[in-house]
Amino acid sequence: MGNKALAWCFKLKDGLRIAEPNERLSNSYLEQSKSSLLRAEKDLDDKDFLWATVAIYYSEYYALYSFLQKIGIKCENHACSILAVTLLLGEDKTKTISLHKNKRIDAQYYMKTDQEDKIKEMLKDAKLFVVDFDNLVSNLSEKEIKEYREIVSKNK
Repeated sequence: MGNKALAWCFKLKDGLRIAEPNERLSNSYLEQSKSSLLRAEKDLDDKDFLWATVAIYYSEYYALYSFLQKIGIKCENHACSILAVTLLLGEDKTKTISLHKNKRIDAQYYMKTDQEDKIKEMLKDAKLFVVDFDNLVSNLSEKEIKEYREIVSKNK
């Protein structure tokens, strides 16, 4: 997995790009991630299941993207961002966001929203996902950043 698909992501207009690591942007994405979790909770309380589902996914995406910003990877394609992180950290780290991405697409484009209990479970999973990435990003060493950048660069 990864090599051919990741190489394809580098060919996309708004696909993967190697950039300078940006801690300020990384922190901004983490804050946006936490804000999106709060929005999801409010939407869920208001029984707005469509937007709760969307906010849950985006809370996870912003957390994941904060990692990419921290290591200096830019990408405007969600599938490619998730693929890059999967290559670097493994499928266990991206399993939740991949599942929730599909639920977000169903909710937004096909007006399929899971029942309230399922969305509550998604929110619980999202909170764990965000905390996990917050810890990961906060504890990255310069050596790890360099190693991650090299792995992605080799897959161009």
